[in-house]
Amino acid sequence: MPESRSALVGLIMSGGGARAAYQVGVLRAIAKMLPANAPNPFPIICGTSAGGINAASLAAGSGHFRKSVCKLEYVWKNLTVDQVYHTDFRTMLRYFFHWLSPLLTGGLVRKNPRSFLDNSPLAKLLEHMIDFKGIQQNIDSGALRALSITASGYNSGQSVSFYQANNLPGWNRAQRVGSSTKIDIHHLMATSAIPFVFPAVQIHREWFGDGSVRQVAPISPALHLGAQKVLVIGVSPAREEPLERLYATDYPSLAQVAGHLMNSVFIDGMEVDLERIARVNRTLSFVPEETKAQQGLMLREVEILVISPSRPLEQLASRHTGHFPWTMRFALRGLGALRRQGSVLASYLLFHRRYSRDLIELGYSDAMRRREDIMRFLGYDPAAPNSTED
Repeated sequence: MPESRSALVGLIMSGGGARAAYQVGVLRAIAKMLPANAPNPFPIICGTSAGGINAASLAAGSGHFRKSVCKLEYVWKNLTVDQVYHTDFRTMLRYFFHWLSPLLTGGLVRKNPRSFLDNSPLAKLLEHMIDFKGIQQNIDSGALRALSITASGYNSGQSVSFYQANNLPGWNRAQRVGSSTKIDIHHLMATSAIPFVFPAVQIHREWFGDGSVRQVAPISPALHLGAQKVLVIGVSPAREEPLERLYATDYPSLAQVAGHLMNSVFIDGMEVDLERIARVNRTLSFVPEETKAQQGLMLREVEILVISPSRPLEQLASRHTGHFPWTMRFALRGLGALRRQGSVLASYLLFHRRYSRDLIELGYSDAMRRREDIMRFLGYDPAAPNSTED
């Protein structure tokens, strides 16, 4: 194996609800770039929220990378909202009253409301979509080193990275820990439990929600598991310059505020962590190797490649809000999510094939534009011709 491909590469797929379809487009492009018989290029796969679902699916099929990507693409390209959460009138009305009754009774109702939406259909989809036994089989065969799924503990306040690997130690840092376990459907339902939107999941003694909440170091699980370089697939365009502050005449809608909060949960942590690692890399580049050895510095430079959308995903979502079931359109219209300023919220909840296909195509084209960078990063010759798709 060439030296350039001897480094352990970690794949990070962040959260973002329905936006995670963009990640599938990037993976599809990578599968096309590599030789047809190429092994899994990502021995360490880490995911959070909907990115955790993509990560688990990819890990379960990592013995056949291209086939695994094709399977994942098929699911997203045929997805409907009803496969992720119930949208029938009776269920949504029942959940609405679950939230309303504590307010009207002053909290006398003992049973706490759990969420605005019932995502039990997602559990059924995941059962058919992912062969969880394949994760350990691929680890044992050497096709995969580790899979990590991060969830947020509501009781402890810790960011817990549940990982499956052979004989890799866990970690315990400030407000974040690594716990060795066997990944199953409970971990995926927990990591994708968007606060207030989907219900928390109990694992062992604690209730867990979306892994993006309080995840201050999204890249750290891959590094703890041995990654020497990391490919990050984001779900938001890179912010190179501060946005212009425009004069706003109207008070922000509930959807606009909710979208702002979701961006804070799903995006800001990754951007801060990338900036932190870039700063550490720059600092370490000025420290001679002899000094590092003398001082016992365990820090090392980490090569990171980021692939992110070339345009705001809420722009794509605004074209497809008519594909929401009428019950969701009614609720979202009341929140202001069907207006342009509120479309960020819709971009996270619109699990529909039309929107997913647009995201996949955007991810594919963005990755293909970075073909040379990706090929070099993975240790392949950029001059090699693209492989043909099956």
